[in-house]
Amino acid sequence: MERELDFEKPIADMEKTVEKLKNISGDQKGEFIEQLDELQKKLVERKQEIYANLTPWQTVQVARHSHRPTLHDYIDTIFTDFMELRGDRCYGDDKALIGGFAKIDNERVMLIGHAKGHNIEENLSRNFGMAHPEGYRKAIRLMHLAERFNIPIVTLVNTAGAYPGVDAEERGQAEAIARNLKEMARLEVPVITVITGEGGSGGALAIAVGDAVLMLSHSIYSVISPEGCVGILWKDAAYNAHAAEALKLTAKSLLELGVIDEIIPEPAGGAHSDQQAAAEEVKKVILKYIKKFSSWSGSKLVSRRFDKFAAMGKFTK
Repeated sequence: MERELDFEKPIADMEKTVEKLKNISGDQKGEFIEQLDELQKKLVERKQEIYANLTPWQTVQVARHSHRPTLHDYIDTIFTDFMELRGDRCYGDDKALIGGFAKIDNERVMLIGHAKGHNIEENLSRNFGMAHPEGYRKAIRLMHLAERFNIPIVTLVNTAGAYPGVDAEERGQAEAIARNLKEMARLEVPVITVITGEGGSGGALAIAVGDAVLMLSHSIYSVISPEGCVGILWKDAAYNAHAAEALKLTAKSLLELGVIDEIIPEPAGGAHSDQQAAAEEVKKVILKYIKKFSSWSGSKLVSRRFDKFAAMGKFTK
């Protein structure tokens, strides 16, 4: 796989050497088997070492990696029988935020998530995962449909934020997000949220009022992007890394602050290095929380969800 990030260069160099050894044929191949095995072990160790010591700014870059699994990748690997439902019954359909009935193992769920792509054409068609108001209105429509059929809701968050264009504001972007926050707080079915890449501002939170909020280990979740923060405070891109540190946007920081419930481990080298393995970890944790909440009453879910979010931001000296 092509490596895009500067700090991944040592990994890329080792991967190229491994590939060269694998491609050796004929009588010479036997001479290099032991060397190949040793190098592959060192490659795994190097990946683990680098990714265990990422800075917050490096984590931002990993969360935005073009090969990071998208919603459609998760649909293809861990969900089955996905039936997409379209439209907000008010204005139109939004390809940046999609949803529908699906199964994960034998569990029926309502799956909703931000849709990004792996190349510029896919991202343009999905507006880079930045939803318009009709996307959020579609999402809450599907959540109420799940509530009617008493099935859990699974949301996969991966967006830089809600679309900030004039047309979105004209159609009520702020109202759509605010309504989702209010309505999600009152849903009487389990809501399981996974931050899979970027979790940006209200655009992420609008589908993330969950009974369990989980993050992949190299994803991010923040009220504003580091670049947005820098644009307000310093107006100098040299401060991007400083802003990422100050925002406490990594999974580790957010777990310590009580904003999320669990970190989902990624494969050595990040989710983009082994999409299948990353998806299996996501599947395992989603099923765990579906089982946990399966016996809870609607009133218990609502009460506990309110207490969970109301407690955020309370600290002692």
